[in-house]
Amino acid sequence: MADRRNQLVTRVRELLAEALGASRERSATAQVTLAAARERAVRVRRAAAGVPERVGAERDRRLAEIDSRHGARLAVLAREAAEAAAREAPGAGSADWPDWRPTPAGRAEPPGATRIGTVRLAGTEPVPALVPLLDAGHVRLDGDADGCAAVVAALLLRSLGRAAPGSVRLVGYDPDRLGGGLAGFAPLGPAGLLTFVGPGGLGRLLDDLVEQIRRINETVLAGEHASLRDLAAATGRRPEPWRVAVLLGGDELSRHERGQLDRVVRAGVACGVHLIVRGVPVPDGPAVTRVTVTADGARIDSLAVRLDPPPPAALVTETCRDIASVVSAGPAPTPFTDLLPPADQMWREDSASGLTAPIGEGPQGRPVLLTLGDYPPHALIGGPSGTGKTNLIFAWIGALAARYSPTELEFYLLDFKEGVSFARFAKGRRDPSWLPHMRLVGINVNTDREFGLALLRFLAEELRRRADAAKKHEVTKLAELRAVDPTGHWPRIVAVVDEFQMLLAGRDAVARDAADLLEDLARRGRSQGIHLVLASQDVRGIEALWGRPALVAQFTLRIALPKALRILAERNDAAQSLPKFHAVVNAESGLTEGNQVARIPSASDWETWSDLQHRLWRMRPADASPARLFDGDAVPRLADAPDFRALRAPEVGTPRGPVALLGEIIDVQARSAVLRLPRAPGRNLAVLGTRVDEACAVLDAAARSLARQHRPGSARFSIACLDPDADPAARALYEDLADDAAWYDEETVAELMAETAETLGAPGATGAPHYLLLFAVDAAAGTLAARTGRATGLENLRRILHDGPERRTHVLAWWRGVARMRADLGGTGARTDQIGAWVALDTHGGELGPSLYPGSGGPDWYPRPWRGLFFDRAVHRTGQTIIPYGPAR
Repeated sequence: MADRRNQLVTRVRELLAEALGASRERSATAQVTLAAARERAVRVRRAAAGVPERVGAERDRRLAEIDSRHGARLAVLAREAAEAAAREAPGAGSADWPDWRPTPAGRAEPPGATRIGTVRLAGTEPVPALVPLLDAGHVRLDGDADGCAAVVAALLLRSLGRAAPGSVRLVGYDPDRLGGGLAGFAPLGPAGLLTFVGPGGLGRLLDDLVEQIRRINETVLAGEHASLRDLAAATGRRPEPWRVAVLLGGDELSRHERGQLDRVVRAGVACGVHLIVRGVPVPDGPAVTRVTVTADGARIDSLAVRLDPPPPAALVTETCRDIASVVSAGPAPTPFTDLLPPADQMWREDSASGLTAPIGEGPQGRPVLLTLGDYPPHALIGGPSGTGKTNLIFAWIGALAARYSPTELEFYLLDFKEGVSFARFAKGRRDPSWLPHMRLVGINVNTDREFGLALLRFLAEELRRRADAAKKHEVTKLAELRAVDPTGHWPRIVAVVDEFQMLLAGRDAVARDAADLLEDLARRGRSQGIHLVLASQDVRGIEALWGRPALVAQFTLRIALPKALRILAERNDAAQSLPKFHAVVNAESGLTEGNQVARIPSASDWETWSDLQHRLWRMRPADASPARLFDGDAVPRLADAPDFRALRAPEVGTPRGPVALLGEIIDVQARSAVLRLPRAPGRNLAVLGTRVDEACAVLDAAARSLARQHRPGSARFSIACLDPDADPAARALYEDLADDAAWYDEETVAELMAETAETLGAPGATGAPHYLLLFAVDAAAGTLAARTGRATGLENLRRILHDGPERRTHVLAWWRGVARMRADLGGTGARTDQIGAWVALDTHGGELGPSLYPGSGGPDWYPRPWRGLFFDRAVHRTGQTIIPYGPAR
């Protein structure tokens, strides 16, 4: 037992010794670890002590790098901003005042933005601070009064310097200082470029600005352009000036004034109407730039700006004087109303002995009169484009129309250049009024010389009528005829032909006939009250007369506009130094001693003329009718043709045979080209050419006019369409003719020919009228060449053409070429007598002779769009130019 204890004690002691040894070993290890940790802690503390220095150095390095990149970027941005400013506000728009001078922009170039100061970015050169104004926006100023005055002066002077002289008009409203805020710009006043509105006039000023915006939108932009800036870019011209209204304080606005101001803010920029406002509440908007001025600078929205000093007073005054002198060199025209008599004196003059009216005022302010009578009988007007020829014609017509009633004076106007200036004299869709004296207005007739020839023929016929009446009453002059025949209608006639040289261009029958008629009218018209006024902007227009000295001698009244050539006598160069809105009036055939200089008023704008025309229109006689308006660019409609409206189905039969209307003749009376279809040989029609729309229009008008002369069920219309392009027009005609029409195509047209030819052979075959309307009949040549019964389709067609008219069967067919028609009729040597009438479209005159047209070589016919040459061998000696009626639907 004792041994067991001893063993246990010994074992315990061993274990304790081992534990003590292990403890001592771990303690030693811990001491080593502690020493190492303390050493690391020392190193860490030593390293930590150096971190701030390194971090600071790295931070400084990175900040320096960022500053460098930022500075470089700022320099680039500043350079780009300066370049953009130079583009947007070049020259006078941003130059410093010591180097400033006017630099007008081109005609189609917008003036650009306007500088009011500079913006300085850190470490860069100052960049111009720009404000959008002309064609760009409005400016609202708030804050320091002196600073605002400097901004206003800078904006106005830079705008004037960037625009052409006279193209910026200023209106000042300064009720507190009575215009003193714009005193430096006063030299613009005499030139009409600066007007002041007194206290209480703000409402009228805003009303006027709104009216200007309305007028520009309606008559200048007219839906074609979004703004005057777009119009100038598209056309290279700016027809309206910029209008800048400077509103400097005032009383609280009325409700009406606030509404008008809002309208100007919204719609003014597009029409060149701009506001510079201080002390007047302007609604915020995208077009309004707000500039807040303080004692030490300004802010444009959130951008801090250092304002430029105000422009030197001497610079403002000198610049305004220079602009005013340039504008004054070509003074604005006088008011058109200066030419008019008082309202209660209108239509009081007697034209028996002649026509006299003022055309403008002379250098001493006295009226310069124009007379048309026995001497001078006729007038010649000349001047380059843009010198006021149309305006002069308007002024002369207005002065005459206000003095002489429509029973004393009638006008016939013809304009060979492209344009619609004279259209306002006739009844229009927008304005139902017309000038009561006007009997004919022809516009856009530059390709329709036949219309000018028709006018001359009409005047020649009127001259013959008056001469016959004078012989009957044994008198020689219009004044004597009116004295012995007071109940007759013998007004004086004034025929105005603008760009008349177009009539005499070329060496064809139109030019020859026009020259002969002009010479006869010029020589004999004076005694019967028929006066010619010929106008031209081209020297060639005048030179066209020099080969006819007898004709030129009759035009003793000469009117030369600035820079006109060949109007006055050879050594008379008075027109070369004329300013704008002036003319040399000479009633002595251009000799120097007959010169009178007249300042011509502005009469051709819509509003100026409209007031007079409406007044005279309200005075018109009860039986007055509007002038005939011929527009060479318009396509007439069959439903509007007087001859078509007059057609009726007779009670019993059609004794003279029905008529087919083919188009409108180019003449004064708006008559239709008529093809009579009696029971006589050859009463068929051929339409020749490849123009599908025009050929279909001719056949359509013929069929509809024929159908109007027959009661339902009393006539047959057989419609054969052989060209897919013509199908819509032919189908529309077929549907409108309803039960009287039958439809045929390429597969059934041969049956139509066989059936019709067989009917013609029946004894006594003179039943209901039958009209064969064949669209592109030559397209079925192959089908018609096949035999149907005893004859081919072409043989049946020839038989119908030959025998049909006498049995009330008529062919109205379209062939797409003369050669194709000849082939269908039997070949090159075939007779064409069965084609009694034809309409040539895009077919040259040489192709129409000699079998279709009398004489050799064919007619003088040169095809042009939507025109045709109509010839009826039973009626005409020469062809008639017609305008096919437009589509019925």
